[in-house]
Amino acid sequence: MRIKEKIINSLKTKNSKRTGRFQTLEEQEKVIKEKKFLKQIYMEWYKELEKEISNFSEGAFVEIGSGGGFIKEVIPNVITSDILFSPSLDINLSATMLPFKDSAVDIFFMVDALHHIQEPILFLKEASRCLKSGGKIIMIEPANTAWSRFIYKNFHHEEFDPKTSWVVDGEDPLYSANGAIPWIIFFRDRDNFQKECPFLKVNKVKFHMPLRYLISGGLSVRQLLPTAAYGIVKALENILMPFNKYIAMFQTIELEKL
Repeated sequence: MRIKEKIINSLKTKNSKRTGRFQTLEEQEKVIKEKKFLKQIYMEWYKELEKEISNFSEGAFVEIGSGGGFIKEVIPNVITSDILFSPSLDINLSATMLPFKDSAVDIFFMVDALHHIQEPILFLKEASRCLKSGGKIIMIEPANTAWSRFIYKNFHHEEFDPKTSWVVDGEDPLYSANGAIPWIIFFRDRDNFQKECPFLKVNKVKFHMPLRYLISGGLSVRQLLPTAAYGIVKALENILMPFNKYIAMFQTIELEKL
């Protein structure tokens, strides 16, 4: 039996609880796939994550906070998960109480998920426990740049507060959030992070996408340009790449277990 099937079968009896909110995830999936601009963005993100699995021949890959995404179209053998129930996901779980055995997972993938976890440090500690030596956490999260702060604070429905603690206020896993959490933990409080998670190190951070997600409208606003403009906007972003540290709206963060 393949690694993925073994893990899923061992967890199904532990993670069968319905939350009553799965229609929200299905609606989210519908929005992502119907908004072609947004779907292309997700496709690029998934392909970026796919590149990381080449060093793991028969690895155990888990996506945390899969939501309405479609990562399986790019990485078929990933285990999808979310705290909310959806029939399209493999398991539902709490990111702060992971049901995996010690040193059982090669890579945890996350797309826009860490900043929704109420106590993200608990997830990071749990992920460290579950990861094999050399395993990774690869996440795509909001960046904290001059441009992103302006957008997130003035035009986004989620909280973006770089001055607060590591805890996300609220209990709704979809709508409680602080987009500044990745910057708070891995930049502002890097030393504290290393003390709390001594076996995890920040391998690399890549800033990207200052315009495309904004133009896509995300999950809650209508698309601002026709889908045919996607290539033009991407080309413009390539020109602006040297300034991404100041204008990026997203960042890819890679952590590795020592």
